[in-house]
Amino acid sequence: MRDKLQQDAANRTQDGGRSYDAMNRSAGLILIVLGVGVVVVGLLAYAGALSWFGKLPGDIRYENDNMRVYVPIVSMLIVSVVFSLLLYLLRRFF
Repeated sequence: MRDKLQQDAANRTQDGGRSYDAMNRSAGLILIVLGVGVVVVGLLAYAGALSWFGKLPGDIRYENDNMRVYVPIVSMLIVSVVFSLLLYLLRRFF
């Protein structure tokens, strides 16, 4: 049984297929890159570099005595475009 498993593993790497180690490494690399990105965005928000975000023209804000309504349409469009580009680049290069 052990010889069969070793032979299957050898065939998988010789066939040009990626081994499980390579897939785990690429998944780990993606997680590390995403984590670094989250930290960078958090530091920018903490430093005040993103204070313009949410106050763009096209973001709807309605305030009344008893109620506040905030609909960040343009801000969410920007977030959508940025995430779409990031996912496209991740799929293209990984």
